[in-house]
Amino acid sequence: MTDSASLDQASQPLQLRNFYLARQPLLDRNQALFGYELLFRNTPANAAEIDSGLAATADVLAHAAQLGLPRAIGDATAFLNVDTEVLMSDIFSFLPRDRTVIELVGSVEASEQVLWRLAELSGHGFRFAAEAGAHGNRLGRLLPLLDFVKVDLRTMPVVTLLGLVPRLRGTGKRLIAEKVESQAEYRTCLDLGFDYFQGFYFARPSVIAGRKLSPSQLAVVDLMTLVTSDADNREVERAIKRDVTLSINLLRIVNTPAAGLRQRIDSLGQALLVLGRRQLQRWLQIMLYAEPQVHGNVRGHANSPLLMLASTRARLLELLAQRLRPGQPRVADIAFTVGIMSLMDALFCVPMADLVEQIPVSEEVANALLHRRGFFGELLRLAESIEQMEDGASMMPALHELADSGDDLVELEMAAFEWSDKVVRYAL
Repeated sequence: MTDSASLDQASQPLQLRNFYLARQPLLDRNQALFGYELLFRNTPANAAEIDSGLAATADVLAHAAQLGLPRAIGDATAFLNVDTEVLMSDIFSFLPRDRTVIELVGSVEASEQVLWRLAELSGHGFRFAAEAGAHGNRLGRLLPLLDFVKVDLRTMPVVTLLGLVPRLRGTGKRLIAEKVESQAEYRTCLDLGFDYFQGFYFARPSVIAGRKLSPSQLAVVDLMTLVTSDADNREVERAIKRDVTLSINLLRIVNTPAAGLRQRIDSLGQALLVLGRRQLQRWLQIMLYAEPQVHGNVRGHANSPLLMLASTRARLLELLAQRLRPGQPRVADIAFTVGIMSLMDALFCVPMADLVEQIPVSEEVANALLHRRGFFGELLRLAESIEQMEDGASMMPALHELADSGDDLVELEMAAFEWSDKVVRYAL
């Protein structure tokens, strides 16, 4: 990384615990968040030694439980992959049984011992999931003890899918379409009768030719431009007051616990004085995702997963930048902006190249958003790699740029998850 915000020699190295947490959302038929599949990946200094399997799952789960699993999932349900060894262990005493689904990987046999263990854990309130294709003929023996059946769209031919799904629906199990990567795939699975949808299809831009920002969105963008200019506070306040809905929403969102304020903000003038321009710009960026009916949906449904992902990504980039460039708030602010803007093409159904023309951004932000270049581009690529559950080997180039060794990347992730959960909980 070689631009003006590159890591200098005086910066402290980013500390990486020997694993990081990948979190992939599962949405229901109303596009509301239901749960997350959680995967833990090892990140040793030597990429050749990376083990992306389940050998250390029990130790990692114990570690995650000590960190506080609810911090990673909020009010959602956690889907955790286990093999036979972990299934037979006593690790489950660490986990919140009412919000944990134990997902059996393909190597788990439908032996009498395994079936007995599933029945035992079911009696304690745990639920189970398995992927149909991975278990093949064994699925029939496991099925009575399963609550969820997953279908991997990447490994299941369409012809097979059309025959399998009706049969599975007849068993009364909840069906999860896994690796849904586009809106078209989501609509197909919705028509087939799937209950849940796993993947980042909601974050994929469905570009509509000639699409422009709505008047309400333009009002927020214009205000963002005004806030970053030399306009005085009275001019900014007058601009906000001209839009009553904007005023109400802004006051609501700046009073969320995520803002971290010790006093309640009751007026726009007070918001400007207490927050300052930098923080006000942040909440305006978040407000774009909290706009009702951006996609013609009810507030709190279609937008919440995208807001959750964007705010998590923005906060993680900010925390990474703070660690790498301590004492330089401008760098952290830019990192947050890159994170929050990186999903606006999906939000507005407009190509990113068009957005950076409509929303004034610096060259370093544009390079990060359009080309994943520079310091901020590296941070963004790292965040995206984590989200996509890529193994450590594919992430190591970015990791080596960020740090030599350490022990708390997962803690930064947890902090980002918590902060985002507060934003979504109160912003929508």
